[in-house]
Amino acid sequence: MLSSPVKIDSWKQRKIRWDEIDRYMHGGRDFIDDGALTSAIGANRAPDPARIRDIIAKSLAIETLAIDEAAALINVTDPDLLAEMEAAAGQIKRHVYDNRIVTFAPLYLSNGCVNNCRYCGFRRENRSIRRVTLSMEEVRRETEVLCGRIGHKRLIVVYGEHPVSDIDYMVDSIAAIYDVSVPVRRGAGQIRRVNVNAAPLCIQDLERLKTVGIGTFQVFQETYHHATYARIHPADTIKGNYQWRLYCMHRAFEAGVDDFGIGALFGLADWRFEVLGLLAHAHELERAVGIGPHTISFPRLEPAENTPFLQDARLRVADADFRKAVTVLRLAVPYTGMILTARESADTRRALMPLGITQIDASSRIGVGAYADGTADHVQDNRQQFVLGDTRSLDAVIRELAQNGTITSFCTAGYRCGRTGKRIMDLLRTGREGRFCKLNAVLTFREWLDDFASPETAAAAQAVIEQEIEAIGREQPERVETFMNYYRRTVAGERDLYF
Repeated sequence: MLSSPVKIDSWKQRKIRWDEIDRYMHGGRDFIDDGALTSAIGANRAPDPARIRDIIAKSLAIETLAIDEAAALINVTDPDLLAEMEAAAGQIKRHVYDNRIVTFAPLYLSNGCVNNCRYCGFRRENRSIRRVTLSMEEVRRETEVLCGRIGHKRLIVVYGEHPVSDIDYMVDSIAAIYDVSVPVRRGAGQIRRVNVNAAPLCIQDLERLKTVGIGTFQVFQETYHHATYARIHPADTIKGNYQWRLYCMHRAFEAGVDDFGIGALFGLADWRFEVLGLLAHAHELERAVGIGPHTISFPRLEPAENTPFLQDARLRVADADFRKAVTVLRLAVPYTGMILTARESADTRRALMPLGITQIDASSRIGVGAYADGTADHVQDNRQQFVLGDTRSLDAVIRELAQNGTITSFCTAGYRCGRTGKRIMDLLRTGREGRFCKLNAVLTFREWLDDFASPETAAAAQAVIEQEIEAIGREQPERVETFMNYYRRTVAGERDLYF
């Protein structure tokens, strides 16, 4: 880490560029109206069942809901109506994203941070955390485990906000990840797509990330509630600037990054407000840049090393409320991908996946350097940000999904075929992207099974492979001949064939 406070202060002063905030605001105000969102929750209490069913029908037509419509769904308490909402959520997911779950792994590359967020294990005043920034050789070793031993094809790389892990380090580390190739049973293990979770960046830095070939760029607002945001993010930190964070996706689009992910950390403010804040953010992106978020994430607060803020029971989002939040988000932004991470327990993830989840992580390790370090406590060690809830292996998770009739996809073709931004949004809204996804899911699943699966998982997956091939023949007869040619070549050991 840089030890000089003078150097760090100088770096911090250069980070926020006010011209890259003001250009997007209207009359000096941002697009989150706390009063309006709070009022919407109160104004839509005890909604009429007929209205709720009309709102569900709008969601099924893959139309983004209005704030008042989502607020009405939040206020539903009738068990039968809730069951209808949940059934619709699952139906929307299958229509837009088909019968598949995309898997990824988080790769934490640094945990140094200049911020001091009250809820975060990485906050700068936490002396219990062992600060680590991986060297390029260590980045390669972590990647070798992920793509050579476990079989991941897609990563989300995570950086602390600190000079040592700024844009130069990001670009170099992503290039190092893409450079890794490891022999496996039949072919070579490689990471085909690196998504990024990082602090807000300026347009110039985002352009550099675009050049190195990233997938989705994620920045979570943490909380959309202005007063809460100010209370937990000290004003003398970079993260204390609410609008610099809020408008990062506007800058990303201007920089040419057209796949972006948003999220909120559930447990900082009223979960109902956060759901509406996420929807308001989707509305603003649709208005300002013509496309909404590619993904929405909704992590819940989890315990962290030496972080007493998290002991306040009032911050917890109850399981029933969390279930409703996931359902409402799926209905409110029906085209978006929805990410449920290993913060949650295996039981919670099993319960929520039928409600419209499209992406999960597995074999996750969030200590910096923990994949290559076989001796680490993977539930909690002093290099990680919070405690994991689901530490099952990728093989075990895939086996369970297969037993439930769900195919696991390792596809990254959309990024390389230009199906990003507005193009993929149009395909998602019409359900056509799911047709490509089915083809590529089968091919990449076949790859993974042949290269990495245990005998038990391979046996459980065979019925799913056969089910999906049969569906392709029924639903896409015009592509069957080409698909079966690709499939036979994949079985013979050829890799990375896609539509």
